Parts: sequence; C-alpha cells; structure tokens
Amino acid sequence: MADLDGKKVAKDYAVDIPFANQGSFHVKGANDLDWGMKKHLSNIFNPDSGNTVMFAFDHGYFMGSTAGLERLDLLIPILLPYVDVLMATRGALRSSVAPSCGKGIALRVSSGSSMLNEDLSHELVAVDIEDAIRMNADCMAVQTFIGADGQLSSIGNLSNVINAGFRYSIPTLGVVAVGKQMERTDRFFKLATRIVAEMGAQIIKTYYCDNFEEVVAACPVPIVVAGGKKLPENEALTLAYRSMQGGARGLDMGRNIFQSNHPAEMAQCIGKIVHNGYTDKEAYELLLDLIN
Repeated sequence: MADLDGKKVAKDYAVDIPFANQGSFHVKGANDLDWGMKKHLSNIFNPDSGNTVMFAFDHGYFMGSTAGLERLDLLIPILLPYVDVLMATRGALRSSVAPSCGKGIALRVSSGSSMLNEDLSHELVAVDIEDAIRMNADCMAVQTFIGADGQLSSIGNLSNVINAGFRYSIPTLGVVAVGKQMERTDRFFKLATRIVAEMGAQIIKTYYCDNFEEVVAACPVPIVVAGGKKLPENEALTLAYRSMQGGARGLDMGRNIFQSNHPAEMAQCIGKIVHNGYTDKEAYELLLDLIN
C-alpha cells in the first residue's frame, strides 16, 4: 500500500487563481482533448456561459415510477426549452424523447439493484459503447462509489467506460455516489472527485458541501452539482446559486424540477442562475412572477 508516513495535509487550494491549463477551450481540463471529445463537451456546456443545466430523469432504472416520473412523454416536452442536457437511460430516451429534441445527451450506462434492495454500490455496466454510439450520446454516466463496499467494482466499471470512451471520443461523466452511511463533507468530496477525475472522467457530478470552492479548485475537470432530494423551491434555488458561486459549471436537477408543482417554471429559473448570473432571490422572484 502507499507509504503515508509524513503525508502532508493539503491546505492551500489557491481558489482565487483560475485553472492554469484552460487554453482557448471553454471546458476545464479539456484543452488538449481531441476534436470529437470537444464537440461532445460543447453540446453539454454552453460555449457562451461555459455552464450547463442538466435534467436528470434516470431515476426510473432503480426507482421505477415511484420517483414521481409517472409520464415521461408528458413531462419532457414542456422542459426541453429550458435545459441543455437530458440525463437518462437508453430505454427512456428511445421511448419518450423525440430525436429532434436538439439537446445534449448524458446516457446512463451503469445499472444495479432496485430501491427494494437499496444497495446500489454493486452496479454493472449495462450499456456497451456501440449502443452509446448509436444513441449519439454526448457523454456516458457511471455511478462511482468511493469508500463503499462496491468501490473496487465501481471503479472497474468507470475505467472500462472511460477506456471505451477514449477509443470513440465520447466523454465520461463520473457520478460520485453517496450512500446513506457515507459522509458528505468537503474532505470526502475532495477525495472522491479527485479520484474519479484522475481515472480519466471528463466531467464529475457530485453534491454541494461546505468549502465547495476548495473541492472545485482541487478537481481538474468541471463539476456539475446534483440537485439531490426534493427541497422547497426557494431552497433549491439557493442550492443552485451557492453551487455556481462556489465554482460549479452547472446543475443536474431531477426531483427539484420534476417533483415541483411548476416544473417548467422551475427549470427556467435554474437556467437563469446557471447562464445569466441571477441570484437565488432574483430567481425566486421570477418563479413567483411566472406562476402567478
């Protein structure tokens, strides 16, 4: 094992100094990637703002319709104008999303147990690279458990997807998973996001935490913040604002959009924070105007 004697505890993350290898490309850490990778990343991250609004509706692969996603065919069309990327399973995309949607596609390629089991730490890669190519996916999303029982197998899944992605110039989105008994601290997220990035993932999805700006500074690729559990609308908008202020390059909102009583309006307000620099208060005032 690694020799940890004399290990230095990191303290200076230079949060005020921009990423040094940015170059001319608008996505962090991607300046030296090939054209195909950059094309896919440009479909995910808006070239003007450098940010993204992802709409996650991949919950059905382990929760079925109990997540509040009873009718994808009715929900997706009303949200399309307000999001940049659809994060979903291949079954949901093929059955319920028009190929002419014009949005980036984050294809969920890992799968595992259902909510009846509740142990998702032993997932497998359920979608091969050929089908990701057929789906014209802009990135492949893999759940990765760091510090859980399934860590070794999930890192193996991540590595296999990254390797296949490099062969065909498709980025990988590493989703940092947090189990019920796992800590949600900056110490953990600094470790987990850095490990997933150093494995070769081009995008990291994780949760917001205290000292988030240090998590971002220590990670050499862009971080997109997960919306997580359903919150009151004003709290969800505050989460979005704090995430962007902390250096996130986007939000991946699911339940905080589709479980809202006003999903389209909520998605629109998230976009204003991500792309137009609205504060949480400004976005909430807009939400109230839209729904009244």
